[in-house]
Amino acid sequence: MADIAIRGITKSYDGRSRAVDSVDLDIADGELLVLVGPSGCGKSTLLRMIAGLEEVTEGTVAIGGRDVTTSQPRDRDVAMVFQSYALYPHMSVARNIGYPLRLAKAPRAEIARRVAEVADVLQLTEVLDRKPSQLSGGQRQRVAMGRAIIRHPQVFLLDEPLSNLDAKLRVEMRAEIARLQRELAVTTVYVTHDQTEAMTMGTRVAVLRDGRLQQVDTPQRLYDDPVNLFVATFIGSPSMNVFGGTIEQGAGDDLALRLGDQRLALDGEVVAAHPRLRALVGRPVVAGIRPEALDLAVERGSPAGPAVEATVDLVESLGAELIVHLSVTGPSAATAVGQGDAWAQVVARKGRAVARLGTRVRPAPGDVVELAVDTSGLHLFDPGSGASLRGLPKSGTAGDRDAADLATSDA
Repeated sequence: MADIAIRGITKSYDGRSRAVDSVDLDIADGELLVLVGPSGCGKSTLLRMIAGLEEVTEGTVAIGGRDVTTSQPRDRDVAMVFQSYALYPHMSVARNIGYPLRLAKAPRAEIARRVAEVADVLQLTEVLDRKPSQLSGGQRQRVAMGRAIIRHPQVFLLDEPLSNLDAKLRVEMRAEIARLQRELAVTTVYVTHDQTEAMTMGTRVAVLRDGRLQQVDTPQRLYDDPVNLFVATFIGSPSMNVFGGTIEQGAGDDLALRLGDQRLALDGEVVAAHPRLRALVGRPVVAGIRPEALDLAVERGSPAGPAVEATVDLVESLGAELIVHLSVTGPSAATAVGQGDAWAQVVARKGRAVARLGTRVRPAPGDVVELAVDTSGLHLFDPGSGASLRGLPKSGTAGDRDAADLATSDA
């Protein structure tokens, strides 16, 4: 097995724009790291540069301590699984799985033995004689996985392997891939645009945007401590609610967050989590709150902490919970952020709130409700850069640089 060390890796097709921009990334031996981001962010290009299928413009790639930046794909000892499966339609399952060993001119007995072992692990023994056209989507995906693992590579590279499957099968297969990776303990890089897939599978998750690495961390840390507004709104479903606001001085040392014509008192926990907050009194901020941190005040026994007034627009019943779409009373959430700013556009799209509620009380569209806000889950961001105001992040990411710039500008 092997670790992967990526240093300053860059890909430019025209010499000007960069599909991947100076990415530094370390992937530990045996780790399952997920690359996630919107379409066109450079995650598949980065994966293909690790595989040797794309030429590196700048930077280096090392696998197991060996620089493979200019090595051919066949010399890197990696196995790649594609979105399309890329199975040979005229070959049986057994021949598809064993094909890499036949290319390596392994003895027939050895090929048969290892095909049987892989088929047993992947529950394909009963279909070894079938052709790919006779298989379900999940079975085809397992055949593609079998062909990748049969030659015991140092690294697995998976490029959106589940995107062709239906929702139920995707859930089953991502659990199967995660289980298989743990059992084999092979260093694995997995590309997806599905943040739920990323959060449920990865030991760590690397979030990319426009070719730049935004944050690399455990799934829970990405959710609880995003370094910037992009990560905060990309990770989580439903997405984080964001509003334009202003920090105000309250009575004594107390601080408050002004949201339009509503005002949220900020307790000591919030202030402690945002150490620069007192220096921002009178300045605009972007406020973020997860859907589960909003609740109906009557559920908590009103008045239980800060609350805002909102109108119910839509109620989605998911059985065990309700996803409630609301309009928060007050002016447009984007008015508190400088017009034309990139982050103002994000806020403008998020002018309405979404709450994840229990089913004991069922509001109806048109109801005016009081939303209790759990301010311990409040996230505040700089409206210019989008960097989190919760303090300097621990990982060397885009958010780290942005937060450092903020600290310098306020010094």
